[in-house]
Amino acid sequence: MAAAQGRLSDGADGMDDAKDTAQGRAGGALPPAFRAAVDALRAARVRSQVEVEPTPAPQRLAPHAYALEAVVVDGEQELADGRLVLLHDPAGHDAWQGTFRLVTLVRAELEAEMAADPLLPEVCWSWLTGALQGRGLGYGEPSGTITRASSHYFGGLAERPAASQIEIRASWTPREGMGGVPDTAAHLAAWCDLLAQVGGLPPAGPGDASVVTLPQRRGPQSR
Repeated sequence: MAAAQGRLSDGADGMDDAKDTAQGRAGGALPPAFRAAVDALRAARVRSQVEVEPTPAPQRLAPHAYALEAVVVDGEQELADGRLVLLHDPAGHDAWQGTFRLVTLVRAELEAEMAADPLLPEVCWSWLTGALQGRGLGYGEPSGTITRASSHYFGGLAERPAASQIEIRASWTPREGMGGVPDTAAHLAAWCDLLAQVGGLPPAGPGDASVVTLPQRRGPQSR
């Protein structure tokens, strides 16, 4: 796959509200389960080719939210980018079948030959489920869309080559462990596996020296 077109600026399942921050919103102390889940994300280790950092989370999807954005890099080339949002509703959510939900948007440009493959949407969805299963993660209620788009240029832009892009919008409910806390660090690792695969990178092996600690720049957010 070719380079992604810049950083994320649009949304997934309401993720276009991500410019909203938690500052100024009423709310008490963060639930212990949510704080623990966020702390695990902030302490997680990811492969060095995936640059991850906190970003303002959407505030209209759940009482509590925390978001990360990432870009897959190879030298100075950006291969894919994405956003991952952790949602938490202590009261539970019927559609989630749980109190936590993970929502993601991943995208990358495609080579023309790959863009023409009629099985591409099914393959991309299998990359998501395969990344979760490859980490041995329990999850439920998965849903999402795979969008393949092509751009053709005319007039003053006619010299630009045609471009195609794949976009994965998905969400799933992570299985909760002790204390009602899901293994968010492992889900983040699986998500980075998905990003790397969409970007065309080989899988990271066990004990890969390229795995680095996630930078910690912003605490959990709640409304």
